[in-house]
Amino acid sequence: MRIALIQLEYADGEPIADRTDRVVELVRAQAGHDLVVLPEMWSAGAFDYRGWPDRTQTVDGQVVARVAEAAREIGAVVHAGSIAEAPVDEAGPQGRGLWNTSVLLDATGERIARYRKMHRFGFGNGEPRLMEAGEEVVVLDLPAPAEGLRAGLSTCYDLRFPELYRAQVDEGAELFVVPAAWPSARVEAWRLLLRARAIENQCFVLGCNTAGTHARTEMGGYSAVVDPRGEVLAEAGTGQEVLSLEIDPGEVARFREEFPVLADRRL
Repeated sequence: MRIALIQLEYADGEPIADRTDRVVELVRAQAGHDLVVLPEMWSAGAFDYRGWPDRTQTVDGQVVARVAEAAREIGAVVHAGSIAEAPVDEAGPQGRGLWNTSVLLDATGERIARYRKMHRFGFGNGEPRLMEAGEEVVVLDLPAPAEGLRAGLSTCYDLRFPELYRAQVDEGAELFVVPAAWPSARVEAWRLLLRARAIENQCFVLGCNTAGTHARTEMGGYSAVVDPRGEVLAEAGTGQEVLSLEIDPGEVARFREEFPVLADRRL
């Protein structure tokens, strides 16, 4: 399976329409890949809380539609990153009507999964104050041309909560896809946690982070692909970069048979 992680760099001054055009071209440039991944909240600005109301989308809105068009053009499964989702007819349990929502598209551009971020970052401010918490664990078999692995979806701050990934393993996950806007101030935690989630669950981990600075927050970069043994197969730097590499889907089953640690779980 050939994978591309697009570590997007952006700043506050770039109009969203221009940023979307740029992202679509980056996705189109990944022709020949089976799975392409974008980072968290790239269209809304992950730390630009004040700007979210003007940048909300539906899962069928303009941002996802543009990425879906690119997915169809290159014939790849594309994780569109996440959007500030404001559905037309859904307010949510707290009446906020806003979610941090990831969208997965198949090679025809059709939406095949939606994941609403469970763990909201901000310690009472930011996401917890403005957004609803997701409630659904999302795991699915990736379709052609990325078939061969069962994928669990999560987003950024979720990475700090191992219970979510255990729940995904219990649903058969072999690959974790983690778009993020993880800041530079805590990037070493990001790098460590990507490996930890891979090691403890014997899964591939795709961590697609953001570069640049927005809302006075420097992003951490260091997107990475980690194998089920915890080995970092590829890692980006701190600027805009595309990680491109092949992974062997059969490696998960082989390593779990060779070192059957999951069979010894008692909780």
